[in-house]
Amino acid sequence: MAVNQHDVIIIGAGAAGLMCAISAGQRQRDVLVIDHARKPGNKIMVSGGGRCNFTNYYIEPDRYLSRNPHFCKSALSRYTQWDFIAMVDKHGLPYHEKEEGQLFSDLKSKAILDMMLKETGQAGARVQLKTEVDKIRTLPEGKAPYRYQVSTNQGDYQCQSLVIATGGLSMPTMGATGFGYQVAEQFGLNILPGKAALVPFTLQPEEKELTEPLSGLSTPAVLSCNKKSFTGSLLFTHRGISGPPVLQISSYWNPGDELQIDLLPGTDLKEILKDGRQNRPKTELKTLLSDYFPARLSKALCEQWFKNKTLSELSNADIDHIASCLHQWQPRISGTEGYRTAEVTLGGVDTDELSSKTMEAKKAPGLYFIGEVVDVSGHLGGFNFQWAWSSGWVAGEVV
Repeated sequence: MAVNQHDVIIIGAGAAGLMCAISAGQRQRDVLVIDHARKPGNKIMVSGGGRCNFTNYYIEPDRYLSRNPHFCKSALSRYTQWDFIAMVDKHGLPYHEKEEGQLFSDLKSKAILDMMLKETGQAGARVQLKTEVDKIRTLPEGKAPYRYQVSTNQGDYQCQSLVIATGGLSMPTMGATGFGYQVAEQFGLNILPGKAALVPFTLQPEEKELTEPLSGLSTPAVLSCNKKSFTGSLLFTHRGISGPPVLQISSYWNPGDELQIDLLPGTDLKEILKDGRQNRPKTELKTLLSDYFPARLSKALCEQWFKNKTLSELSNADIDHIASCLHQWQPRISGTEGYRTAEVTLGGVDTDELSSKTMEAKKAPGLYFIGEVVDVSGHLGGFNFQWAWSSGWVAGEVV
């Protein structure tokens, strides 16, 4: 069987892989992108509730988690959010800022994916789907300039540069696998332990007595853990809690860590209750709380946590207890929902093994790792897409 030869083979037709194909193709490199899925860009399609939160106005290195917090700086500074926004503008795609710099497509996520595929095609790169990799091996030096052979169900392919853009373990229903980690291990690269991040929490059964009946209800809150705090809408679910601040803090939480939730940020409930006891003595606690919470939540709190007394019946100890519960709720967490619903995977290929300028493996010339497979994970809000665009672009500039 004839062997197909290309300058560059990219495994993974997601955000990072397509961006790398565009960057390399624009340099007149012969690029083949292969993916085991039936369709390209599955995670692009489902992101941002189907609207694709494609980047953020405020991309900063401190919004990324990595054992080496400096590693992401080079790529992020060389292909910036403004570069990607310029591409979106060039294609005339409308978008809007939702909050805190988060940029969403006005059209469906497919518009962003179609843009990427159009750019890929215009750069001369080819995307081949339903291609499952069986084996990767290093070619003997006599085969130069081809360094790697990729054996697949569609045949064998040789390349000078091989790029792994297969993502992490999050969202297995979208086709996520640990393939990229297996390749890294094959070539002797260190892998940092992974965990599901940007993921909802599940709570212990006694806690779910409060949250389960409130499923779908949200309320403003501040969540704190390990000296990090995030503010936003806390969402009650059948299994526990979710919403942007929960997803954000999940990246910093480990089993056994204490999570603290302020359900009334920016207020002093102790003073409010004391003032109410003096000026509204006949008012029920449930009624006062409904000034600050949805009625369903204030009712549930008075059924599950407190007795629904009139304010005049509250002792100072009662007031201290109520204020403490609502400003410093420490839910008993049983875990997270795991990779099934996680938006990103923490950990991955150790950045010490890679060049921050090119994403090339130091131990394996011509082998590159980009995107989520690397130990760089962003906050919620377009940061992970920007890492995919940036890391893909800088690798594409050298492959």
